[in-house]
Amino acid sequence: MRFTLRQIEYFIATAECGSITLASERINISQPSISTAISQLEAELGAQLFLRRHAQGLSLTPVGRETLAEAKQLLEQAQGLYLRVSEATGLVQGNLSLGCLVTFAPMVLPQVAHSFSADYPNARVLPDVADHEVLLSKIERAELDVALTYDLQVPEGFEFTPLAALPPYAMVGQTHPLAGQSAITLEELADHNLILLDLPLSRDYFMGLFARSGLTPKISARLQHQDVIRTMVANNFGYTIANIRPRASAALDGRSVHKLRIAGEQMPMRLGLLRIAGRAPTRIVSTFIEHCASMISDSYIPGMEPPIMIPKRVERT
Repeated sequence: MRFTLRQIEYFIATAECGSITLASERINISQPSISTAISQLEAELGAQLFLRRHAQGLSLTPVGRETLAEAKQLLEQAQGLYLRVSEATGLVQGNLSLGCLVTFAPMVLPQVAHSFSADYPNARVLPDVADHEVLLSKIERAELDVALTYDLQVPEGFEFTPLAALPPYAMVGQTHPLAGQSAITLEELADHNLILLDLPLSRDYFMGLFARSGLTPKISARLQHQDVIRTMVANNFGYTIANIRPRASAALDGRSVHKLRIAGEQMPMRLGLLRIAGRAPTRIVSTFIEHCASMISDSYIPGMEPPIMIPKRVERT
């Protein structure tokens, strides 16, 4: 047998994604490496696994579909072998399928994944980025071992380990009428145009902040991409409300934004780890959970500024 498990992994990723380009993004491997691996696998097996159509991407041949089922079983058996050895020897090794919420992935995911791989060189982190609902679905289908996400509407059957609280804040352009204030009320914000992050669950959370105060915001735009929202805010199309606090104070076009604490006791989002409940974690998963707990807290979140916390009241006697 001259093919490798790495070639099998690249083949499965390409078959599931339908293109080498998407497979490259999914497993973070260069397109030429994937293409070469598949060609070598086809040569070793003596069979064409894909039909290559430039306009429509790749599709499996009949023998490719049969090979895919066998390849998945082979990879599962290999991963099971790593896990059994890991449990027996205490060595942390094998693949960790890690999901991360799209809204804070650019800040949190790189440092968390890199530091874990550096501490445990026999472990390989396979990252995936998606919205909260997709992460839930992938965890349920065992496509992800664990995910970094928020605690919004966690269904029964899932276990959430909180790591840090992220209170909401307002973001405005440097020349916005509210930019000179250190804190702002929801009542004051409601008089201005809101650019809403329109992602599943997130929009309900932001709208709920106003609803609990009996307010209705003036929504001027509903967008799903934070970088676009940030740039719109920097150009004074309106304000937005967010929970993550990137260290960068500028939008992608170089214009600056200003962060304002929202006065009052606002419900924070909690960043944490989500996985299936009632199932004992493997050694690599439990070690990753411990690793995250040691590096993420209310006072430190990778890639972010410390949260704007509500000042504690000083009781006078």
